[in-house]
Amino acid sequence: MPILNKDMTLCISLSARPSNNGTRFHNHLYEQLGLNWIYKAFAPANLEQAIAGVRGLGIRGCAVSMPYKEDVIALVDRMDPSALAIDSVNTIVNTDGHLTAYNTDYTAIEQLLATNAVPTGYSVLVQGAGGMAKATVAALRDAGFRNVTVVARNEGAGRALAEQYGFHWQPALEGATADLIINVTPIGMAGGVEADALSFPQEAVDAARLVFDVVALPAETPLIRAARAAGKPVITGAEVATIQALEQFVLYTGIRPSPEQVRAAEEFMRAQ
Repeated sequence: MPILNKDMTLCISLSARPSNNGTRFHNHLYEQLGLNWIYKAFAPANLEQAIAGVRGLGIRGCAVSMPYKEDVIALVDRMDPSALAIDSVNTIVNTDGHLTAYNTDYTAIEQLLATNAVPTGYSVLVQGAGGMAKATVAALRDAGFRNVTVVARNEGAGRALAEQYGFHWQPALEGATADLIINVTPIGMAGGVEADALSFPQEAVDAARLVFDVVALPAETPLIRAARAAGKPVITGAEVATIQALEQFVLYTGIRPSPEQVRAAEEFMRAQ
């Protein structure tokens, strides 16, 4: 990492509960590629002021995590089709004070469904209705899944999300099971009040053929641990984090690292 200097390009992330994942991933790639860049995570006290800082200080890139993925929409100048299609933002690129919003979460979910060859005939339960849930549900629809149920206590958000993509909504699991269960809530996230909680009951885990948790910290969430113990294949939030962070890196720098460089950065990210 180069010594801090006036010419260094800054990228940041904004999250209610920041982790070191993005910081380690991006900074490791900057060092590998010899870039005079640095990346820092923040928990903003005021989102509007934070985005104004991105614009006013010339911060090149800004990753956006829960719970800000929808709130930042009103604060940017342009929505890329990747964000506009699902009304959710996880990436902001600053070009001479003009802020363009993107969504690389969708790309991550789309790629993981494809690389894991998840059968589109699977029944699916998606728990959550926020920005990441929008990316997940959109990717499921576009991949060809048809039997999908959105589970969300907030009827307005849950029903609207489900109906937008032609799926079903229900307010609670109520004993429901599916071939593929996906947690898109903060349940199981390190540092939260439900960090030790299981986002799906054990009977849903036992009945599933594949378990997917988008929570990236810790990589082994209670849901992932329960699924592994039950002998179920899993897709982890750490895998999501790697893909979406890579696509953010490309948007910020215009450089696509080699697969070997990405693997090295991913290993460094997970070795914290």
